[in-house]
Amino acid sequence: MTAPPEYRLFVALSVPEEVKTEVRKAQAELRRSIGQAKVTWTRREQFHLTLKFLGNVQAERVGELVEAIRAACSGFAPLRLRAEGVGCFPDLRSPRVVWLGVREAQEALPPLQRAIQTASANFTSQEREERFSGHLTLGRIKGIGRPEAESLARQAKAMAEKLFGQWTADGVQIMRSELSPQGATHTVLATIALRG
Repeated sequence: MTAPPEYRLFVALSVPEEVKTEVRKAQAELRRSIGQAKVTWTRREQFHLTLKFLGNVQAERVGELVEAIRAACSGFAPLRLRAEGVGCFPDLRSPRVVWLGVREAQEALPPLQRAIQTASANFTSQEREERFSGHLTLGRIKGIGRPEAESLARQAKAMAEKLFGQWTADGVQIMRSELSPQGATHTVLATIALRG
């Protein structure tokens, strides 16, 4: 008996094209600052604000997941988001991930993330995220020397207060991620409106 098919899923907020253009410019500046460091840069079509990575979910449970997320989002109004500031996880001295921050004026982003995390708990084996930090992943660092890390830190500090764009997010998307040697391809399976 074969196992039911599974989809690799995550829940996210989309990013408008004009903001993606500004984010790409930031990526280009950062790329110039770190020269030969080994970095996998996020492609433009992959920019999104992940609220919860679910991993593999049985395809037959996707409808049930959509309804659970819809119920969790029912009390949330559209979010006014700001893309601003650049940093690194875990820190600037030993960077592994380069990110661009995403914030919301009313601080509604962390409660929305917690609601989605709770609603999706029965669909995923991924651990709970205790400290959510809204961000877009710009690149994942595979190898970097000290001079390049110092140059990256200087560039990130220069962009710490920079605003890359603002937009209103009026829906949450359940996304499928399909992996291939060329990278991940993302498909929207459902969009859930934020009406408040």
